[in-house]
Amino acid sequence: MPDLDTREWLLTNGLGSFASGTVSDVRTRTYHGWLFTATNPPSGRNLLLSHLDASLEVSGSVVALGTNVWGNDRIELTGYQLLRGFDINPVPKWTWGQNNWQLTRQLVMPYGLVGIGDWGLGTRDWGLGAKNEELEIGKNASQYPIPIAPNPQGGGQVPQSQFCHRILIQYRYDGSDTAILRLRLLIAERDFHHQQTASSGLQFSELLGQQQVCLQAKKSGNFGIPWHLRWTQGKYQPDAVWYWNYGLSEETKRGLGDKEDLYSPGYLIVTLQPGDVVTLEARVGFPDSTAGVLTSETFAEAVEVEQERLSKIFGWSEGGTRQELLNSQSPLWQKLLKASDRFIVYRGSIAGPTIIAGYHWFNERGRDILIALPGLALVPQRFDLAKAVLRTFGHSCRHGLMPNTFPDDDGEPLYNSIDAALWWIETLGLYLEATQDWEFLAEQFLIVQQIHKAFIGGTHYNIQVDAIDGLISWDARGVALTWMDVVIGANPVTPRHGKPVEINALWYSALCWLSQWAERLSHLSQLKFGDPARLNKQAKRYALQAEKVKTSLQKFWNPQLGYLYDTIEPDDRRNFQIRPNAVLALSLHHCGFSEQQGCQVLDLVTASLLTPYGLRSLDPGDPEYKGRYEGNQEQRDRAYHQGTVWTWLIGPYIRAWQRFYPQQSLPFDWQPLLDHFLFNACLGSISEIFDGDSPHTPRGAIAQAWSVAEVIRHVQK
Repeated sequence: MPDLDTREWLLTNGLGSFASGTVSDVRTRTYHGWLFTATNPPSGRNLLLSHLDASLEVSGSVVALGTNVWGNDRIELTGYQLLRGFDINPVPKWTWGQNNWQLTRQLVMPYGLVGIGDWGLGTRDWGLGAKNEELEIGKNASQYPIPIAPNPQGGGQVPQSQFCHRILIQYRYDGSDTAILRLRLLIAERDFHHQQTASSGLQFSELLGQQQVCLQAKKSGNFGIPWHLRWTQGKYQPDAVWYWNYGLSEETKRGLGDKEDLYSPGYLIVTLQPGDVVTLEARVGFPDSTAGVLTSETFAEAVEVEQERLSKIFGWSEGGTRQELLNSQSPLWQKLLKASDRFIVYRGSIAGPTIIAGYHWFNERGRDILIALPGLALVPQRFDLAKAVLRTFGHSCRHGLMPNTFPDDDGEPLYNSIDAALWWIETLGLYLEATQDWEFLAEQFLIVQQIHKAFIGGTHYNIQVDAIDGLISWDARGVALTWMDVVIGANPVTPRHGKPVEINALWYSALCWLSQWAERLSHLSQLKFGDPARLNKQAKRYALQAEKVKTSLQKFWNPQLGYLYDTIEPDDRRNFQIRPNAVLALSLHHCGFSEQQGCQVLDLVTASLLTPYGLRSLDPGDPEYKGRYEGNQEQRDRAYHQGTVWTWLIGPYIRAWQRFYPQQSLPFDWQPLLDHFLFNACLGSISEIFDGDSPHTPRGAIAQAWSVAEVIRHVQK
């Protein structure tokens, strides 16, 4: 598709729902569509409204504005040829035109939480939602006799009135003559990871009302999610038809399912005079009189409300110290903060905040959340958010381990991570340094001690502190417990069992934090946490353990290479591959390595791993290096940590550089990465990974939380 601009855009609503597509308006992914709704926030995401195919009749001629690529690679329609402009700020906006006319389309996804406070404000005033809006599936169902199941997941009515999933679409026509706009609905009912296929078992119910149509799928006897589309002007014409065999080129490249069938229940005809505007809203649930009247001003009001919400969170409209700290006058800084907010979502099962690791396909990932939290919450001073997330993880601690992944069905999280608990301690320390919130320390300190006790005494996956050298080791076959966590079948691609270097650096930092905190609590008598003498003894014991670990960390030093061994394996062999885990070991709040060692490591990293977009996961000179992340699932998995560039690693690199080379300028040019953020891949966000080989093509998730977070931590405001 050489003529198509396949850069992407993304809208989110704070509940896990999202909309996404491309600049040229062609769908290239399973994850492209205008209303993916999270039925069990932030999980249970399903596609309802794919898009509207538009055509315009002007002066007797009909032009198609949509662009479709079919499964045989044929491009039709070719509306992209009439596309005259695209802008992402403040919302996605397309402009099509010819000599005597111009049509613009804008999309906005209003924030979906109504009446619930924001965790970044120290307040529960969320008055910036849509006033008096409620959404209760099944409400007023008697007025709309479409067969429904009030909760597609079972178990009663969901969600409650504070959830609102919707998208607003607005068209504006300018020209010399009257025009007729035709908008054909293309819809679906399927999980966001899969494609829809037309079948006799999949049907859609439709009920036409006054300037609105209600829709609901029925599949194999089960009812889907009811939703409706309404509009400010126009006449709807039912015209049921299937469109078969849409091609999804990005999925073809990834070796995944790449064909989709979409259903069209009908189309809307709108007669437009020059300067006319038509606004549409797709919303989950049945029509509700409390939702308010849809007008031509509704769209602009929604954009303004969203800007007010962000301004309130980030202090853009405030004066004084907060505004100065956030340097909110910088347009780049505001765009980065706006990008960060997309990852903050509400989880219904805990009635509180969580963080999505990336879009489109990731849900929550414990390690990612804890690494991203300083950039997403501490730098912009969203301290209530940070505290709530840290508390949630504290409640979820089991056997000294923290959750690594959370299933979509609210089942038990998976604890297959050795480092999430250690990252929790590290991030808790950064939170306490920023806030001096010692009451929260007192609340969480028993969990800190629980983690310490579990690691000392041993826990799952044979995770245990070696009694001889004080280092943490683990040994369990068929799993991968560090951030290099790909497993194919029962075989980890980068096993790293034994004693990984960054795990033990985290352990050292954790022991330093424990000693510091125990001493602090012993002096805070007003907290009445425990006996001061006992806490003082604990502080000294933690300090002695930390010193032992610091001495043992020298086992990782490779004097021949001037670098750190990546792991010490269970049989005491050393892995001497050049990986960025050495940089992680140098970047933590408490570092156990000398200045000379740190400088030597950074010199080698700068020469072999540093790229304009982050650090490679393996030295290009290594025989296992893979410079391109492409192919089918297995091929991509084998390259994931074998040379692929990870943007989030630029943060640890900068922190290590500032520690060991404080007087020298950073050997990293921000411009390529910032150009990527502003102009490439997903406009206004940062990709998960890049190819190790030049030109470092962006890959993976188009918007990744820890990628954005680490840039926020270090880019010059």
